[in-house]
Amino acid sequence: MCGIAGIIAPEGQRPSRDTLAAMAGAVAHRGPDGQGFHLHERAGLAHCRLAIIDLATGDQPMRNEDGTLWIVFNGEIYNHLALRQELLAKGHTFATTSDTEAILHAYEEYGPQCVERLRGMFAFAIWDQRVGSLFAARDPMGKKPFYYALHEGTFLFASEPAALLAYPGVSREPDLLALHQYLSLQYVPDPQSAFRAMRKLPPAHSLLWKDGALSTQRYWQLDFEPKWLASQEDLAHELRERLTESVRIRLMSEVPLGAHLSGGIDSSIITALMAGLCDTPVKTFSIGFREAAFSELHKARAVAERYGTDHHEFLVEFGHVPDTLSQVVAHVGEPFADPSALPSYFLARETRSKVTVALNGDGGDELFAGYQRYWLDPLAAPYAALPRLLTQRLIPALLELVPEPQDRPIETNWVAGLKRLAQVAGISPKASILRWGSYFTPADALNLWRPAQRAQLFPQADAQALLSALFDAARAQTFLDRTLATDLGSYLPGDLLVKADRMAMAHGLEGRSPLLDHTLAEWAARLPVNLKMRGRTGKYLLRTTFADLLPPAVTAQGKQGFGIPVGKWLREDLSGWLRELLLGGLAAKSLLRPEALGSLLDEHARGRVDHGKRLWALAALELWLRRFDVPA
Repeated sequence: MCGIAGIIAPEGQRPSRDTLAAMAGAVAHRGPDGQGFHLHERAGLAHCRLAIIDLATGDQPMRNEDGTLWIVFNGEIYNHLALRQELLAKGHTFATTSDTEAILHAYEEYGPQCVERLRGMFAFAIWDQRVGSLFAARDPMGKKPFYYALHEGTFLFASEPAALLAYPGVSREPDLLALHQYLSLQYVPDPQSAFRAMRKLPPAHSLLWKDGALSTQRYWQLDFEPKWLASQEDLAHELRERLTESVRIRLMSEVPLGAHLSGGIDSSIITALMAGLCDTPVKTFSIGFREAAFSELHKARAVAERYGTDHHEFLVEFGHVPDTLSQVVAHVGEPFADPSALPSYFLARETRSKVTVALNGDGGDELFAGYQRYWLDPLAAPYAALPRLLTQRLIPALLELVPEPQDRPIETNWVAGLKRLAQVAGISPKASILRWGSYFTPADALNLWRPAQRAQLFPQADAQALLSALFDAARAQTFLDRTLATDLGSYLPGDLLVKADRMAMAHGLEGRSPLLDHTLAEWAARLPVNLKMRGRTGKYLLRTTFADLLPPAVTAQGKQGFGIPVGKWLREDLSGWLRELLLGGLAAKSLLRPEALGSLLDEHARGRVDHGKRLWALAALELWLRRFDVPA
């Protein structure tokens, strides 16, 4: 894992070494083991290294044999040894044993199609001095970030927005449409960024910058058809082999590694498979809360005890929240409202004190259908078909008379769920995460803005249209598969993988996700839907295949998620901090209506409605405006 940055200036201009160093300094936390630079004529490349493999000769920027190609790379290529043998047979000469050099020679041999031969997580850029072009790519699932900007004819790229802002003159002006979508999604979706001057390269895309022209191209997409026709027994056997192999190749490391163990099914399976592949006890790391409804530490302990792991636990307290949320926003570089980023930040910090690499269970829900809303969506259709007088007025009015249970995880707060359904009956079922999420509907988000901002936003596409477009573009036939494809193209890379990357890299920790191996994803997509969701049981094949490896404490309970008690904290101990932050903040002064913010705060304080996650999103937005000196 690493931080990368670069400057490609117009012909006749030369990048400043000091500016390039400043850009690298902004992502130095991603690579605490050293920095490297390459400047040649109009190109400047910078790299901050977190050394995992080829500790002796893997420094970057790295060159090919004759010095005409230079690369900076962030990630890991798990099939690099096989790729190396393939390229050696074609006459290439290697100077290192690193996976970075395998990418470089693959580009030299295959050109832009080299990305199709890579198995791993990556964001890289290759400067081709022969033709004066920059080629860049991001991995299929979107694990590694790649931001870019055009400024007065100069092309800039980096792992995080802060590095681009280190280049003199890059605008900090916010993108209002991106912020509007953020309020509904809890993240800014690709390819937009929260800054108008920057964009993000989407997952599974490559980029070419040449002669002042920019082009991007998609190189990979999941196909959910045709479905596998094998028996459930045969598919379970293949799943076991594929996931075991995916874990095995992710044990490649010259530094200590461990596992993040949440106590859920996915991370428990990964830990169990690691234990079977390792000669020494696996180091496992878990985080929890004093509030029992939000903590799964007892489940994590059951797994740790079964496999004799070297287990470590940590508790998050409300007193950690204000400073840590500010750190979360600083490392993401954009407004980011997923509350689970907070425990992820602490978990990464504690993990890094013991190991440099940690495997995790990310991706199981999106690939194998683990979320509650996947079985709720079909049940909502009859309700949505009722007359709007009922769904939009009478039923919501009656439900408003029912008090919500406070400080419960969204998965078990049925009153809130019913109110949510009544509120969003008109939202397209294609936008599943908006239908069942706990953030602002597009209409509610629009109501937050001041009139001037609302006038700019009203004609433009909102989050519902964005998700519906992904749903329609899916290479799938069933509603469930189309919903999975939508989540794999939005929520996974926009939220979960941003959280995983930024929180780990904030502490110089590399995270690896065996369930998100793209070859495993290709296979899992084509599973029959009744092996993903059966009745109300999600991840059916995954659960049954690995049931023998999991203790009853894990298999007997439904999905709990990685939530935190934000509603309780923001109503009690942090209420004063929150009110001062929002009502005295930059957003309230020039972007959002103070009366709308006050109403949310008052309703939450009285316990009328649990606005915890909505207020958390607004707090993260305000902290982002302040942290990056955004002109609001």
